[in-house]
Order: sequence, then structure tokens, then C-alpha cells
Amino acid sequence: QVHLAESGGDSVQAGGSLRLSCAASGYDFYLYRMGWFRQIPGKEREGVAAISSQTGTTRYADSVKGRFTVSRSNAKKMLYLQMDNLQPEDTAIYYCAKAAYDSSPNSWLSRDGYDAWGQGTQVTVSS
Repeated sequence: QVHLAESGGDSVQAGGSLRLSCAASGYDFYLYRMGWFRQIPGKEREGVAAISSQTGTTRYADSVKGRFTVSRSNAKKMLYLQMDNLQPEDTAIYYCAKAAYDSSPNSWLSRDGYDAWGQGTQVTVSS
């Protein structure tokens, strides 16, 4: 079955960087768009970044544009999120997710379009 496992979360100071990884298994990774989401306790899970299955097309939330970069290796079945210039408001649990179906890029950051999730990795940014 589909399995997604995030890693790389840590505690850093504002201005620092982290690289999150997501290992995928149990399905044809190269066929599906992937996304990164984050959630603060008590708030809705929000889309951060997404990447198409094979063309490398990406979408970012306005709050992370210019600071975060999503990438993938279809050969290794891995998804990545490079996070630079981290700020305290980036503190959250970060999840990777597998898309359920093709959709317009305008909807790539909606959680409704994803059908499998990892367990999450905690990112804490202190000021």
C-alpha cells in the first residue's frame, strides 16, 4: 500500500535553513503530483508547495515564495522541500502528500486533491 515517510524536521533559529525529505513507496511515484502541507495545532492544514509528476512544474503558497523550493527524484522515489530564511511563523508540522488525480495547477495547494499522507515532521523556528 502507499506509504509516505517524512524526515528532516528540526529546531532552528530564524534565518536558518532545513531540508525536508519524503520517502515514497507502494505505488508508481513518477506518475503522481506531490505536495507539501503544514499544520499548526488548532488550525487548518495548509498547502505549502506542490510539484508535478514529471515536468517539474511547481506551485507555492505566497507566504513561502522565494524561500522554499520543492523538488523530487523519481528515480529515488523521494520528494524534498528546501526551506531557507525560516521564520517563526513557519513553525508547524510538515506533511508530504500524494495527489489523488490530475487537476488544474490553481488547485494544487488544496488538501482535497490528495489521498495519502505521511505522519509529519516537526519544524520549529525560534526568534
